[in-house]
Amino acid sequence: MISRKMDGIVRSGSAIRAMFEEGKRLAQIYGKENVFDFSLGNPSVPAPSKVNEAIKSIVDSVDAMTLHGYMTNSGYESVRQTVANNLNRRFNTDYSARNIVMTVGAAGGLNVALKAIVDPGDEIIVFAPYFGEYDNYISNVDGKAVVIPPNPPSFQPNIDALEKAVGVRTKAVIVNSPNNPTGAVYGAETLKSLGDLLRRKSKEKGEAIYLISDEPYREIIYDGNKCEYVADYYDDTIVGYSYSKSLSLPGERIGYLAISDKAEDSENLLSACNVATRILGFVNAPSLQQLVVERCIDEKTDVSAYDKNRRLLYSALTQYGFECVKPQGAFYLFVKCPIEESVFIAKAKEYNLLLVGGKSFACEGYVRIAYCVDYDMIERALPAFKKLAEATIGNR
Repeated sequence: MISRKMDGIVRSGSAIRAMFEEGKRLAQIYGKENVFDFSLGNPSVPAPSKVNEAIKSIVDSVDAMTLHGYMTNSGYESVRQTVANNLNRRFNTDYSARNIVMTVGAAGGLNVALKAIVDPGDEIIVFAPYFGEYDNYISNVDGKAVVIPPNPPSFQPNIDALEKAVGVRTKAVIVNSPNNPTGAVYGAETLKSLGDLLRRKSKEKGEAIYLISDEPYREIIYDGNKCEYVADYYDDTIVGYSYSKSLSLPGERIGYLAISDKAEDSENLLSACNVATRILGFVNAPSLQQLVVERCIDEKTDVSAYDKNRRLLYSALTQYGFECVKPQGAFYLFVKCPIEESVFIAKAKEYNLLLVGGKSFACEGYVRIAYCVDYDMIERALPAFKKLAEATIGNR
């Protein structure tokens, strides 16, 4: 018999993945072109051509034992130095290779960070709406998630609510900007207030409350907005990054943690992350993909394709009467349900529209629409969205 903890996780499942599987089932019935799957944040923009070129070159040129062998848990030193140099150049930081831990994507990085800092019963504060897997990551280390309620329509973190939520067992706060699922980008004023509060609360507590910044969408930003570097506002920040979105490599599972020497107990924290990488079973991040990152560190995804999708979908849905905030980053629309969420999702499915409910992000009454899809699919889906609006908005 499986553990009680895993039994609960298995039963609750993932609404995102379940909807993705439902899309495959419906495609077999109605044809792929007639099913409009907006469930999964799977990048639709291909990886830059240099990525494939780098893979071929690495396989042909790097010694096989070096390429396929073990390494330091934190990754190749040259790769970590390349990442550090890139961050220093872009954000005026002072990282070196020792401050970087290569990870199995941002998810692997967050699990490593939590394993390194959390004792059973410690509290991790999250701002709703948030990526639902955070709950499992926190549970995995026997921590407790403390949820700050949503703050619409801006969906910026509610600093007043955070102040009330911080307690003696608070070990960390997780932020995600640009945000999944809202597309909100946290501004300088918000982050300054957040940093000021955490410094004060850490002093009261007598030890650092870490800020974990989950940044897989950092490069996907629109309308001239700026994505602030969170660590600029608080020294005790653990930055988690993934190349899943910025280089369209979600299946390759490659990212990093960045921890400044300015962070409290940074030397032990970095050592703990290195050990956590090993004991969680990752051992080290994929060797080939580390070397790809080293060669493609300055490559960029064509964000204009996502922007084109965003503009079309946002314009059409608001014209049809749906209420949503125009996203500043990432590739999701967070749309308010005109009727009960579960009923709305079921009605959408009648038109072969697959949407993920806000309940999966601790924000019931909304749906997330992932617009990282082909532009022509959005065009084909618009009549279905219009029918959905006619069937639900008039029945409020």
